[in-house]
This record gives sequence, structure tokens and C-alpha cells, in this order.
Amino acid sequence: MYFFLSHLALTNVSFLSVTVTKILMDMQIQDQSISYAECIAQISLFIVFAVLDNFLLTSMAYSQYVAKCHPLHYTNIMREGLCSLRVTVSWLLSSAIALCHTFLLTQLSFCADSIIPHFFCDFGTLLKLSCSDTSLNELVIFMIGEGVITFSLMCNLVSYGCIGATILKGPSTKGICKAFSTCASNPIAESLHL
Repeated sequence: MYFFLSHLALTNVSFLSVTVTKILMDMQIQDQSISYAECIAQISLFIVFAVLDNFLLTSMAYSQYVAKCHPLHYTNIMREGLCSLRVTVSWLLSSAIALCHTFLLTQLSFCADSIIPHFFCDFGTLLKLSCSDTSLNELVIFMIGEGVITFSLMCNLVSYGCIGATILKGPSTKGICKAFSTCASNPIAESLHL
């Protein structure tokens, strides 16, 4: 669990650094604009860390499931190699998704200046400024976004549903309350994130 938490902490710090550093710089130089190249870089990193956050929370839900439903087999199931593989696959998938979006964004042409009057660059702003057809971009944003959210949500619901069913089989009410109190923080954090 601490392995996933350390990667989640790194992801959250990086996620915030993508936008906060630009905000602080804009406050210092009194200029709230972003160039097209900075915008593409910012949106790519933003996607990487947002998707990575979802995948890491899903991995943590599975880890919780194994810890609560198969406690005696936890070290065999959640061995170091599997944890490293899950984090590596999360990094690779989130980077591939960001690369896909970035590639599609670089194919757009823009009629106006290459300076955007915002400190944060998002898809909506870029798609509105584009004078080319953005239907493919919108379709990919929708399909990949819904896919990532649906996958994470379903995995989390199954994991915590199994945990809840296992906890309710407990012999004492005090034990059930204690088990729910230790498990409640993760689903709450994940529901706020999604």
C-alpha cells in the first residue's frame, strides 16, 4: 500500500506543479497568457498525471481488496514485481493516452495568434480557437475519457463491493465498524476524484 501511496503522492505533486508553477510565474510577471507550445506541453503533462492518478487509485483499490478479502495471501498476491508492473503499466497507459491527445492537437490549425489569454490550457479552449474540424478530437476525448473513468469506476466498485461483502460476514458489530472505518477513506477519496 505504501508503494502505491508514494507513487500517488508523486503524481499529485506533479499534477499540481503542471498548473501552479505557471500561475505563480504569471503572478510574478503580470502576464496571463500561454503560448501554443507551452499549452501543448501543459495539457500533455496534465493528461498524464490525471489518468495516472485514476489508474493508481484503481491499483490501490485492488490492493485493499486483497488485504481485506485474502489477508493471509496478501504478500504472495501483491508481491513487489506485481506492484511494480501495475505502476509501470499505469505510467505507460497514461503516457500513451496523453501522446494520442497531443498528436491530435498538433494536427489542428489555428487562425488566430498562438498566444492564449489563460494561465491554464484545456481542451475546450484549444478546440474553440481552432479553425479546422475538431470532431475527431472531441470523439477521442469523449471515448478515452469515458473509457478511463468507466474502467476505474467499475474496478473500484467491484473491489469495494467485495470488501463490503467480506466485512459484513464478520462475527461482531465492533469488528465490522472498525473494518468499515479503515476502508472508508479510499472510496471517499476516489469518489471525489472521479
